[in-house]
Amino acid sequence: MPDPVLGVSEKILPAYRGRFAPSPTGPLHLGSVVAALASFLDARAAGGTWLVRMEDLDPPREVPGAASDILHTLENLHLFWDETVVYQSRRSDAYAEALDKLAQQNLLYPCHCSRLQLAGQIVYPGTCRKLAMHSSQGAAIRCEVWPQLLAFTDRLQGHYQQQLETDVGDFVLLRKDGWFAYQLAVVVDDGWQAVTDVVRGCDLLDSTPRQIFLQQRLGLPQPRYAHIPVIINQQGQKLGKQQFARPVDAQAASQVLWRALDHLLQTPDPRLQQEHPSIILEWAVQHWQPDMLQGHGEITEHP
Repeated sequence: MPDPVLGVSEKILPAYRGRFAPSPTGPLHLGSVVAALASFLDARAAGGTWLVRMEDLDPPREVPGAASDILHTLENLHLFWDETVVYQSRRSDAYAEALDKLAQQNLLYPCHCSRLQLAGQIVYPGTCRKLAMHSSQGAAIRCEVWPQLLAFTDRLQGHYQQQLETDVGDFVLLRKDGWFAYQLAVVVDDGWQAVTDVVRGCDLLDSTPRQIFLQQRLGLPQPRYAHIPVIINQQGQKLGKQQFARPVDAQAASQVLWRALDHLLQTPDPRLQQEHPSIILEWAVQHWQPDMLQGHGEITEHP
């Protein structure tokens, strides 16, 4: 077993580079616009670069035309990105290379467990840990973890820690269907794009220690993290496509931006709704106060 690597990367990060990384499983709803706007404002307020990356690594869940619809909506909202959009479906060679580096550290093993076998298991019990990689035909590939307390300080949520082995367990990096898992792809691409700051929803907070673990194993710098509160409906469910969240009306861009700012607790003047989106965003960048979100994990949707 490799020696645990504790702490965070001490590598010097370049100038601010942020990103918004939607999955093309449907049109943008209010919750995803809030996440996009928060990352955009954080980048622009820091005089940094803002990127868009399409996380299209789950074909069964993707909706035809959703990627172009998302980009069109961002443009209508005047959330303009700075560099060419990256599509993860075109980055398989990079993920395979990273997987090979982890294999060389004896961190990987094939897993033949079915979903039915793992039903009710919160933490993977290590059933297939002793299998050799030569038996990986038709299997998922898991990354082995060990007793290690991995902690970091989130800009908004404060101190957060996990004991990877008991809180998460060995996690999948390559699915049985041959598609690379989110945890690996996001780490590789954040490193490749030199992302310094990740601003995203609190629903991904518990993924961060796994991503830091992979960053350490792959020799990649650790970005700063800021997990904003997720928008929940009146029933306490995260606003999302599974709850049939309504797509935003990109033709009413000013009203959409105002609502998103309101949910980000930025106290926008109601009169801003009558202004052009570019004017609203100029105001929002100048008045961006991410500290207003500190300690908030959820915010209930309101009209």
